[in-house]
Amino acid sequence: MSKPSEKNQATTGATKSSPAKKAAPPAKKAAPAKKVAPAAKKLAAAKQAIPANKATPAGKGEGQSKAKGKAKPESHTALVRRARRINRELAEVYSYAHPELDFENPFELLVATVLSAQTTDLRVNQTTPRLFAAYPTPEDLAAASPEEVEELIRPTGFFRAKTKSIMGLAAALRDNHGGEVPGRIEDLVKLPGVGRKTAFVVLGNAFGVPGLTVDTHFGRLVRRWKWTEETDPVKVEAAVADLFPKSEWTMLSHRVIFHGRRICHSRKPACGACPIADLCPAYGEGETDPEKAKKLLKYEMGGLPGQRLKPPPDYPGKAAPPLGAV
Repeated sequence: MSKPSEKNQATTGATKSSPAKKAAPPAKKAAPAKKVAPAAKKLAAAKQAIPANKATPAGKGEGQSKAKGKAKPESHTALVRRARRINRELAEVYSYAHPELDFENPFELLVATVLSAQTTDLRVNQTTPRLFAAYPTPEDLAAASPEEVEELIRPTGFFRAKTKSIMGLAAALRDNHGGEVPGRIEDLVKLPGVGRKTAFVVLGNAFGVPGLTVDTHFGRLVRRWKWTEETDPVKVEAAVADLFPKSEWTMLSHRVIFHGRRICHSRKPACGACPIADLCPAYGEGETDPEKAKKLLKYEMGGLPGQRLKPPPDYPGKAAPPLGAV
């Protein structure tokens, strides 16, 4: 009897192999899915360690998708949507965001903001109680001894230049504004040592006038988020103002600055603990491991005291200690 041809073998094999379909069920038993459940649980737990974070650099699907290896430019509309979504999520994380300088009135806020240059708000808050106890009004400060003022504000650094500024603005308030802090940016920026950043801090938090506070934290984060590539504070202010309604400007400033101080640090951002990593084009510049990232968190996020000695009632962290406290 002759052997069947290869074609016939294939046909015969197909016919004979039909029972093999019935052998498929044993194959399913050989790979029980339940045995890999622990690994799946670990993966799920790892993902939960970063709320809402994705494993990809952010912005993809938000106007930064890739096509043929090249990044597709984000449209202005997509940028506005992504920027406003970041603001909404930051509003949930920092629902208690506030100015981190202690003050009781516009004059105290103005002086404290000038003193905050090149130092921390914490150091300013530890320094101003003695200063305001000695010189509670513009008239008092304008008539003070420069040497005594220098000694009081020495902990803030650059105390000679700062003494000249705060005594100069106190004299200007006394002589030109009846001892009151003006509520217009045009008047504020004419005071010694007062620029747009300081003016908007005072206007937004003492007078309720919306403004964007473009400090080093704000500028760093909005560039990381690709809201703008500008480095000049005035140009950054204009670019970001174009993305948000005016009513959001003051609180947006607080939220961005809070995030920059607590999570999105300059040298090593805590990407693995960031609640908006899926929206951030710079995701991965810092530590992405969730456990290592948690160790980088500052202030109340890291279980540490905040910057204010007298924080607002809704602040969830600890009050900062006074100067010299152990």
